[in-house]
Amino acid sequence: MGQYRIQRLDDQLRDEIAMLIMKGQVKDPRVNTFLSINRVEVTKDLSYAKVFVSSFLPDSNVKLGVDGLNAAAGFIQREISKKLRIFKFPKLTFCVDSGMKEGFNMVRKLNELEKEREGNG
Repeated sequence: MGQYRIQRLDDQLRDEIAMLIMKGQVKDPRVNTFLSINRVEVTKDLSYAKVFVSSFLPDSNVKLGVDGLNAAAGFIQREISKKLRIFKFPKLTFCVDSGMKEGFNMVRKLNELEKEREGNG
């Protein structure tokens, strides 16, 4: 499968998983609607897809949510495979992506340093 088609599949999977979470169709109590799907990486042979999940919730809540999503992976795969017609549906694996939270904290620290510098200067 071409790189462009894999990228398009990544985007479709991200959107469909996010929609399932947002609509509350994943019934696991650990899965919170505040979880966001940052990106999906599908392997070239379409066997596996790594789904990166983040949130501004505390890290323990995000970890619980990822555990809930991994437990519901079969349900999520089945629901999405009904909508997407592809030859081989990838096995979904969810993992925590702390990049968004780290970036937010870095910007906050930079703003604090700038205010401190303005106060001293």
